[in-house]
Amino acid sequence: MQAARGDFQDIFNSPKGRVPEGLCAVCKGSKMLCGKDRCPLMIKFHSQSRSMRLMEGRELTGCSPPAVFVGRYGYPKVDIGPLLPPLMGDTSLLDTPERWVGRSIDEIVDFRYSMVRGMHRVDARDLSAGGRIVDQVQEMALMRDPAEVEASFSRRPSGRLVLDDEVQPFGPSAPLERMRTSNGRFQRDMEKAFHDTDLKATEAILNLYDEGVMVSDIQKALSVGTLGVGKRRRFVPTRWSITAVDDTIGLHLLDSTKHNPTIDEFRIYQWEQLDNRWLILMTPTSWRYELIEAWYPKTTWNPYGREVSIVSDHEFHNGRKEYARIGGCYYAARMAVNELLTKEGRQAGAVILREAHPGYVMPVGVWNVRENVRAALSTLPYRYGTLEEALGHVDRTMDIPRQRWIHNSGVLKDMMTQRRLDDFL
Repeated sequence: MQAARGDFQDIFNSPKGRVPEGLCAVCKGSKMLCGKDRCPLMIKFHSQSRSMRLMEGRELTGCSPPAVFVGRYGYPKVDIGPLLPPLMGDTSLLDTPERWVGRSIDEIVDFRYSMVRGMHRVDARDLSAGGRIVDQVQEMALMRDPAEVEASFSRRPSGRLVLDDEVQPFGPSAPLERMRTSNGRFQRDMEKAFHDTDLKATEAILNLYDEGVMVSDIQKALSVGTLGVGKRRRFVPTRWSITAVDDTIGLHLLDSTKHNPTIDEFRIYQWEQLDNRWLILMTPTSWRYELIEAWYPKTTWNPYGREVSIVSDHEFHNGRKEYARIGGCYYAARMAVNELLTKEGRQAGAVILREAHPGYVMPVGVWNVRENVRAALSTLPYRYGTLEEALGHVDRTMDIPRQRWIHNSGVLKDMMTQRRLDDFL
């Protein structure tokens, strides 16, 4: 087996860092030739082995959480459809990431791979041309409770492992021939926004958020074209709708928190989940924000590296114009921080440090950032009088020393090198 590992060593160290074709067949999830501590394919297999026995044909009946998915490949021609488990009863947990904090990665993968994705091809810009399936998918996205669905596919559902840090994993898929859904109650506020065809999408998102509708439900409603001015409504790929809602809410909250008085101490919130270690440093300054992610070797986004790979994005009081290279995680965490500041009526700077350790063997979606930052900020913080004291906490808590965090940080460097009016008072 040492020979087999050595044969692929050059590929592991190459810039592309791709698993060579056939390696998984040689490994079969037991020899860990790709370098991971656990095989993502085997996690998927064990989950599907429990669910696929119930999906042997082209017909499927079950209760959707309700859940829907809008693809992005080929846009504006995209696949839309329901996510449907072969289960009856209350399946709402399968598509409610707000309830997943504390769950193991195996449980989360089980939730997602138990659901079949039905695919119906539509033009995302023309909601009227999609037929009855479009109407049914939109209705499902507005429902308050799980909906019983009968679906027929053109072939038996099959699937491949989709690794995406933005959207939650999903199970096997197949083209949808027809579907029938039971009648259900709509969420009142979602139904109101759906029928208000003069209300802009941004206003609808913020109204729903203010009414206490879960962020994941708002993202779903935006994705299937039930929000916005009537003639401008579109199907929005699920990946895009997630970040659009996080960004819209976060910026709305930030418009207020920027003008609040600052907190009067340095705070540190810390949290661990799914072998991710979080440390959130809040500073008694005007708004500035940064997310720094450290991916250890053998994690999804650093599978063949020998050293920790660190990426970061930041903004100061005037915000940023270009899209964060970290992606949707940046906007999800920013929204969570401003939720706390809004609740307290305060302003602060925030630097979020994330260590993704090898136990995080596959991405499970941007919700992981949003909900775990929320969870961290719900705990009692450690309070310090100086930045030096707070950075001492970083050294005691994180595996990566402060010097490397500072080296990769725009906000911390600025705080340590720029003199401000307060320094002279």
